[in-house]
Amino acid sequence: MDLAQLPVYQKRVFVPENADLTDLNTVVGLYEKLELQQIASAQELENWLMQRSEVDAALSQAGSILYIRMTCHTDDPQIAGAYTKFVETIPPAIKPINDRLNHQYVRARELFPLDAKRYQVYDRAIKTDIELFFDKNVPLQTKVDLLSQEYQALCGAMTVHFEGKEQTLPQMGKYLLETDRSLRERAWRASAERRLKDKDKVEEIFESMFELRNTIARNAGFSNFTDYQFKDYHRFDYGPKDCKKYHETVEKLIVPLNGKILKKRREQMKLKSLRPWDTAVDALGAKPLAPFKNAQGLIKATSSIFNKLDRDFGLQFKEMDDLGLLDLSSRKGKAPGGYQNTLSEARKPFIFMNAVGIDDDVRTLLHESGHAFHALACADEPIVDYRHAPMEFCEVASMAMELIGGDYLSEFYDPKDLQRSNREHLEGIIQTLAWVANIDAFQHWLYEHPLHTAAERCQAWGGFYEQFGGKFIDWSSLEGTRDYLWHRQLHIFEVPFYYIEYGIAQLGALQVWLNARRDPKKALADYKHGLSLGGSKPVKELYQAAGISFDFSESIILPLIEAVTQEWEKLA
Repeated sequence: MDLAQLPVYQKRVFVPENADLTDLNTVVGLYEKLELQQIASAQELENWLMQRSEVDAALSQAGSILYIRMTCHTDDPQIAGAYTKFVETIPPAIKPINDRLNHQYVRARELFPLDAKRYQVYDRAIKTDIELFFDKNVPLQTKVDLLSQEYQALCGAMTVHFEGKEQTLPQMGKYLLETDRSLRERAWRASAERRLKDKDKVEEIFESMFELRNTIARNAGFSNFTDYQFKDYHRFDYGPKDCKKYHETVEKLIVPLNGKILKKRREQMKLKSLRPWDTAVDALGAKPLAPFKNAQGLIKATSSIFNKLDRDFGLQFKEMDDLGLLDLSSRKGKAPGGYQNTLSEARKPFIFMNAVGIDDDVRTLLHESGHAFHALACADEPIVDYRHAPMEFCEVASMAMELIGGDYLSEFYDPKDLQRSNREHLEGIIQTLAWVANIDAFQHWLYEHPLHTAAERCQAWGGFYEQFGGKFIDWSSLEGTRDYLWHRQLHIFEVPFYYIEYGIAQLGALQVWLNARRDPKKALADYKHGLSLGGSKPVKELYQAAGISFDFSESIILPLIEAVTQEWEKLA
């Protein structure tokens, strides 16, 4: 189905049915109409909020459709041009009006009190947005958005001629699972060399973004971009110091366990040292897990998993497939990575990924489906801002689904391969917790040293990489590649400081997993209850609703890691 033809969740009241939400005059006219309204009572204020939510949702969906099309076809000039035009014209024109609407809301809120508990999260966010808004930052933020698109297009165009055919870099990843070490090395080197060809261009994009972001922070009255970005992300429950505590705890508890896992791998493979192309293949020489042959096979088996796990999930996933809301296969011209994007007016999720037939693809679809079920769980929420939870909880929805869905992977595997898949997933969790600390610590260093040089940046990256586990891999003669591994992490480019959420949420997801071990029915009910609240509660309350704790100190991490270690040793 054409995404633009998806039925709306409810009939429009304020936005005309035929309104073109990509047309600047139309969009500006709708927001100015809101601005001109006189609010004379609490009821009128709530009606005004519903109208604003309706416009915001319609505009968000228009932008989402253009973004989805662009990432699915980065090599189509017309599609890319449509997205570029939207980014260059609509948000810059709307941001100043939205700031005035925020002020209008606050003034009316003082005159006409609403339910304080109901609106506490909304009020806090609006006041923060008012504090951060500055007219002169609007064109700078637009430039950052366009640089992000440039990075996407650059990565999407990277292909390698290997084994007699042109292949995308996600497709090349499957060769790292092959038992032929020579083949793995050739594939790894081919991909690494292809990335290095565009190294200077990627550096140029980053440095432009970096300079713009530091300027944006200074314009808003902040001494550094870190503090600005934390506030812009509405991180009210933790700060940079808490993130650094996470780094310390990971170095103390997680890195040694990761070293133990990799040491066992090296011994099983009978190698003097592990090279970068030795970390994904089965350590005992088994052939790569091949869970499906094509996207339809992936969809069919995943659908069966959700039907077994929960009837609602099964029906929702089927509807997504029926509506054409799944684009799963890797192909030339498609942006890298995977994501779930909510179409806010239809209140339906869209899943994008680059499946090539490996075990990671199964986990990725479970992950993005967790996001999708989250979006659907709070679809009834009338305030559009409350249909989006804080990322620290959004990622619990996705990561927990990877874990609880793992109990049903017999849809893909026989018992032996199922055990192997779950073992590798636990190993991946340990590696992810360490990698999150690596990426987050590097980002903190970047913005704490705004005058650093490119050489200093490489040196800093190398230090953090060694600190959080890179020391277990032999990079001799490959230092030039190692120094630019961070180029692959799109979050550094597109959503700076958005990565610690994965570490925090993984701890929440492990708690859901342990709850499910004790009482599967209650754990699933708590999980779904937490999802249903969307973003209407502070993040700590969302965690409590899901039956878990928002805490990433050693006191919470240690018992989780002990449980993971015990499970891993059973499966190893």
